[in-house]
Amino acid sequence: MMPISSPLLTRRASLLAGCAALATLAGCNDSGKPPEAPKPQAGKPGTEASVDVADLHKAGDLPDQILGKADAPVTIVEYASMTCGHCATFHTETMEHVKKTYVETGKVRFIFREFPLDPVAYAAALLARCAGGDKFFPMLELLFRQQRTWAFSDKPEEALLGLVRQAGFTQESFNACLQDQDAFAKLQKQRQRASASFHVDSTPTFFINGKIVRGAMTPTQFDAALKPFLDGK
Repeated sequence: MMPISSPLLTRRASLLAGCAALATLAGCNDSGKPPEAPKPQAGKPGTEASVDVADLHKAGDLPDQILGKADAPVTIVEYASMTCGHCATFHTETMEHVKKTYVETGKVRFIFREFPLDPVAYAAALLARCAGGDKFFPMLELLFRQQRTWAFSDKPEEALLGLVRQAGFTQESFNACLQDQDAFAKLQKQRQRASASFHVDSTPTFFINGKIVRGAMTPTQFDAALKPFLDGK
């Protein structure tokens, strides 16, 4: 049985419309409702993390998708859903700034992990994984930049196939990717771990050296969030 079946892909998920309507809010969740505001964290950033940093930085069953040097002073972990409009906003409007200003200068190691909110997001995540190796992040960028052409389509399966053909997928490789039950199960487990161990309940959720920051950030907001961790570096 396919983990992402055609009926699920071809039915537009109601939560997508709900999340799209919340254009002024910072993140998306399963219900289409805005996430609750995070509780204030005690202590200085980087000294009293809101989660166990060693556990957070340990990869699960799926290999992490990583940009940057392993010895960077700041590690950022992002949990995102491919169908979350706010995740797309971050990746199309802020991520290039993050890469040029922080990743390429050795200041930040950036780890991307999937937190699918719906069946279509699972399908997109599987396809990005199937692209493989150094093609993962270009595929991720393509999916986020073209999100409205497939995530909100009445026929997302057809729209996704048309999009990923640009990356060399065929009908056969597309079908095989979506039928990979082992990868699908690992995505489910990654999401469950994020929720149970790290309190992820909306996307995007970031961890900056373990400190939770919820919601999409503009380049200016991102600079401000990172500043306490880079002072003196």
